[in-house]
Amino acid sequence: MNSTGAPSSLSVLVLEDDMLLAMDMEDHLISRGFQVHGPFGRVGDAMDSIGDLEIDLAIVDLNLNGEFSFPVIELLNQRSVPVIVCSGYVELPEVRTRLQGIPHVGKPWMPERLDALMRDVLTATRVVG
Repeated sequence: MNSTGAPSSLSVLVLEDDMLLAMDMEDHLISRGFQVHGPFGRVGDAMDSIGDLEIDLAIVDLNLNGEFSFPVIELLNQRSVPVIVCSGYVELPEVRTRLQGIPHVGKPWMPERLDALMRDVLTATRVVG
């Protein structure tokens, strides 16, 4: 583990279509000692890359230019990769139902909230500790 408490060997896939938000999240994750895959801005690009990557955790936006990322979430679940959804859509009732059991953070995301959620998810999956 590095001085921020993040294991430097862990990698995070980022799927976010807003370039500024993606770069901000990438910078945040790198500053915490994570290796970042992406950020990917399209569902197809993420789907094409997932099979070639070692991923410990994924942070996924739901709506990418009108295309929902549920296929990416399902593929990551099949690979036993924990997912955190970061989206403004997480509070919609139909989305909440579909995301039951998947941790989520709304937008705009707060670094402290994301860090705590990541720590909880990684601890629960026994990647950390």
